Amino acid sequence: MSSILYDAQGPRAKRRNVIFTVLFLVALAALLWWVISTLADKGQLEWAKWEMFFTGTEAWSTYIWPGLENTLKAAALAVIIALPLGAVLGIARLSDHAWVYVPASIVVEFFRSIPVLVLMIFGLALFSEYTNVSSDDRPLYAVVTGLVLYNASVLAEIVRAGILALPKGQAESAMAIGLRKNQIMRLILLPQAVTAMLPAIVSQLVVIVKDTALGGAVLTFSELLASANTMSAYYGANTIASFTVVAVIFIALNFALTSFASWLEARLRRSKKSTGAVVGAEEVIDLNAAEVGGTYKTGAGQ
Repeated sequence: MSSILYDAQGPRAKRRNVIFTVLFLVALAALLWWVISTLADKGQLEWAKWEMFFTGTEAWSTYIWPGLENTLKAAALAVIIALPLGAVLGIARLSDHAWVYVPASIVVEFFRSIPVLVLMIFGLALFSEYTNVSSDDRPLYAVVTGLVLYNASVLAEIVRAGILALPKGQAESAMAIGLRKNQIMRLILLPQAVTAMLPAIVSQLVVIVKDTALGGAVLTFSELLASANTMSAYYGANTIASFTVVAVIFIALNFALTSFASWLEARLRRSKKSTGAVVGAEEVIDLNAAEVGGTYKTGAGQ
């Protein structure tokens, strides 16, 4: 059966794809065998290298959990600040007023063009020179500052693109029934755009979680990846086991975040299905009246 995107494969193409698939699986199995055998030869798969993660709590309570707590703290603070800030900047870039969209565009383009690590270093110097933040808290503040400035700019572009991707008829129909610009954005465009933007927003939230590791690598911020270095040294250069455990934690954390986002997106799509109700003129008049705090009268006396 053919499709508008591609033609149906013939017998030779199907046979060729099967051969390529088998060759790829064989190559992948050979690569995995080589990796496992190399680790075994180097003694990295011995139980002594892994038992501290399964038989005791010292590694978890001393290194992993404090690092994970700092990672989640920095990521949560960055998300809480960056999401609304990005939404405001994205909507501001859609304004008809130059004094609104020009400064917003400059801010977004400027911070979106700078590497997040540079922003973190800048934040550390800023808090060190011009604030009374203690030296113990400066790395956290610097990491959050860098993450907020960069990711708010990226999220602003996601919001702007999501709103512009909606059919123009949505806004035009709302204007035709008398809704003002702020009502159109708040009641018509944003609710529809949020569902479409959700996968991209969640992808950026995953980036925020992973980018906290930059603070540990450069700013001595004791996050999860930095704790793996200390833990590896404490247990006798146990690098492979320590970083494997940390990698699994990152994978589980980000998988849980994306799974929740997928569930939320599906729920939003179900809840926004049309009920078939028709909004009449009276309801629109009431809506406009509520916005200005008054009432409109209809009838022959108008």
